Order: sequence, then C-alpha cells, then structure tokens
Amino acid sequence: MGEGLSVETEGKTDFISREIEVFQTEAEDLARKHKMSPESKKLFNVLILGVSFMFIFTAFQTCGNIAQTVITNLNSTDFHGSGYTSMSIIYGVFSASNLFSPSVVAIVGPQLSMVVSGLFYSLYIAVFIQPSTWSFYTASVFIGIAAAVLWTAQGNCLTVNSDENSIGRNSGVFWALLQSSLFFGNLYIYFAWQGKTYITESDRRTVFIALTVISLVGTVLFFLIRKQEDTKAPGEADSTNEIPGESSSAQNKMTKAVDAFKRSVKLSFTKEILLLSVTTAYTGLELTFFSGVYGTCIGAVNRFGGDEKSLIGLSGIFIGVGEILGGGIFGLLSKNNRFGRNPVVMLGIIIHFIAFYLIFINMPSDAPIAPMEGTDGVAYMIPSKEVAIFCSFLLGLGDSCFNTQLLSILGFLYSEDSAPAFAIFKFVQSICAAVAYFYSNYFLLQWQLLIMVIVGFFGTVTFFTVEWKAAALRARGSEYSSI
Repeated sequence: MGEGLSVETEGKTDFISREIEVFQTEAEDLARKHKMSPESKKLFNVLILGVSFMFIFTAFQTCGNIAQTVITNLNSTDFHGSGYTSMSIIYGVFSASNLFSPSVVAIVGPQLSMVVSGLFYSLYIAVFIQPSTWSFYTASVFIGIAAAVLWTAQGNCLTVNSDENSIGRNSGVFWALLQSSLFFGNLYIYFAWQGKTYITESDRRTVFIALTVISLVGTVLFFLIRKQEDTKAPGEADSTNEIPGESSSAQNKMTKAVDAFKRSVKLSFTKEILLLSVTTAYTGLELTFFSGVYGTCIGAVNRFGGDEKSLIGLSGIFIGVGEILGGGIFGLLSKNNRFGRNPVVMLGIIIHFIAFYLIFINMPSDAPIAPMEGTDGVAYMIPSKEVAIFCSFLLGLGDSCFNTQLLSILGFLYSEDSAPAFAIFKFVQSICAAVAYFYSNYFLLQWQLLIMVIVGFFGTVTFFTVEWKAAALRARGSEYSSI
C-alpha cells in the first residue's frame, strides 16, 4: 500500500516536472530567437514574477478589500463568519508557516512552490461564490500556509535575478507591478457597485467568479519563469544564490531543507534582523489597516450619501495609484540615489502621519466596527469623500516607501541567504497583521491609528540604524559577512 502510494506520488511529480520543462523550453526558444542577454533574461524573470503577482493579487486584494462588507450583507442565517477573523487566521497561520517555508522551497523549488500556492489563493477566493462558515475558515488556514511559501519563493526568485546594482530597480519594478493589482479589481467594484446600499447574491457571485479566474491566470504565468542556471552568463560560477530544489537527489533536497531552517533560526537573532523587525512590524499593522479596515470604514459612513459601497472600490484604486507611483519612482531612482534609503523611509512615515491625522478628523470613530446599517457618526468634521480618497492615496504612497526599501535592504544585506531572510520578514509582518486584524474587531478607529503612530516612529528609527551600517558596507565595497 505504502509502496504503491509512493510510486503514484513519484509519477505525479515526474509528470508535473515534465510539464514545467515543456513551458521552460518554449520560453527558452523564445529567448534564443530574440537573443536575450543574461541581464535581459533576469529582467524578464522579474517582469513575469511581477505580472503573475499582479493577477493573483488583483483577485486577492480586491477580495480582502470587500470581504467584510460582503459578509455583512450576506442574506444567510447559516453563515456566521467575519472577514476580520478570517484575515487574522490567514496572517496568523502565515506567520507560523514562515518557519518552515524555506525548507518547502528548498525541496520543491521556487517555481512549483509559487504555482501550488497560487492554486490555494484561487481556492480561497472561490469560497465566496457559495460561502459556508466551515469552508471559509478552512480555506483561511490553507491560504495562510500557501502565502508563506509563495512569498518566500518570491523573495528568493527576486534576489537570484538581481545583483547589488539592480536590486533597487527590480524591487521597485516588482512592487509597482504587484500594487497595480489594486487598480483593476477595485475599478470594477467602483462601477459595478455604484449607487448600491446592499450587495445581492448575484452581485457577489459575479465578482468572485471573475476574481477566481484572474487568480488562476496569474498562477499559470509562473511557468514562464526560467531556471537560474539558464540566466547565468557563460562561464559564470555557481553561487549560493542558485535556486534550490533543482537537484534530483532526495537526500540533497532534504539536506537543503534542514540547512534552510537552520539559517532561518540563525538569522532571526542577528542584530540587523531584530532591528528591521520593528520596521517590518509597522508594515504589518498598516497593511491590515489599508487593505481591510479602511475600506470597511468608508463603506460604513452613511453621510457619503449612498456612494459608500462604490467608494470602497475607488479607495482601493487610489491606494494602488499611490503604491504604483511610489514603487516606480523609488525603483527607478534607486540606482542614482547617493543618499541611500533613509530619505525614502522618512518620506514614508511623514506621509503616513499626515494620512492618519486626516483620517482621525474625517472618519467616525465607530466606523471599523459599524453594523450593516452603517454609522451616522461624525468625528471633527463632516465626513468628506474627497478627503477619504486622498487619504487612500497617501496610505498607498507611504506603504510603497517602506516596502520597496525593506525589499532592497534585505536583498543587499542577505544576498546569499535570501529565502530565510525574506521568510523572517514575512513572518514578522504577517504575525503583526494577524494581531491587527484581531483587534480590528473591537478597537475604535482612534486607538488603531495611535498604535500605528507609535510603532511607525520606532520602526523608522530602527531602519535608519541598519541603513547606516549598510551604507558603510557599500562605501567600503564590502560584502556582508557578519553572520
């Protein structure tokens, strides 16, 4: 029985490997026809990576933005789920799964890891077509595991296809493509839900069937990413950046998995990672706020005059515009930026503090936890749609400042330990996001803003400390070797 199952499993693995090789062969033929240089091939991989994530997160981020509003409008006594609770489960499992995700990537390989993870993202979105409480929370657990593997493989793939000179550009390009996902899905929500005060079953099914298909398209595109050895220049020596999982030896794969776990544990206690963890924690808190809480707040304000539901989509669009603008500008300018990463992070925290203040005076304090009927409350001014949407833009722009610089500094400092380093980054970010989604069920708006202000301040200070050391290493032309 066990041997039969083993043979069947090996057969399926061989079949999947052959299919991946077919896709890669076609991509290689296309590359040869156009005589792509090694650097062009690496940029091609980064672009495919970004476009794949754009499709998947067009679906997932739109889903997260409207989930609580959709659930509040569910006309079913059998469903008792909460969008906030689901996201808390996702990010909680996500954080724990980052402990072993480098090992999974080492065994399976980054490409297949991203493909399988993409399928679980599609499954979670499909649950909303006909939701039930048990399937909703079960899918939340599975997507938490898949997210850890997906982002660890993404960090590895991005670093492998970058060097010290291109990591800033590639981080910005990837981030701009990723965050353009906020534009497309939310644009549909804005037009489809305009004038609606209640989301019908037909509205819900139409949206989530479309989002499921979009997620699957992004998953298929991962097959076009080429293996790392195919992107090396002739005669270029192998490095520890080689994409893991390509060895045919099961023993070697297991050794890589164990080594990846050991490196993750070792890196977790280094001074630089501990300092960057405070900055990463802030990105987790504000990720929860702009991707789930703020859209819910806008959708609950009755004083927006019947446009509150469609404004959720418009808010997501302007968050995306801020993300794309920031990712594009800071990615393109990074190569010629002689002042380092600190000014960008400083700009990010100032932008966020301005946004938090405007949200504080514009939005009712009970907006995050308002019932289906919404809230008629007023803060320190009559709620303004224009101010609310402007704050969405500021939230996106500030977030791009932090995330592009975190991706860049991690890729620079840990170029030889990319998978464990990015796993730690996502571990801290996701566990803080989980905590934030949990307290979003209970805390009024002003307390959520205060928490982000405090953590954001200290996160900026700790990032400065690490960047000063990175700048000194860069000035000496030294490789990072303190670990």
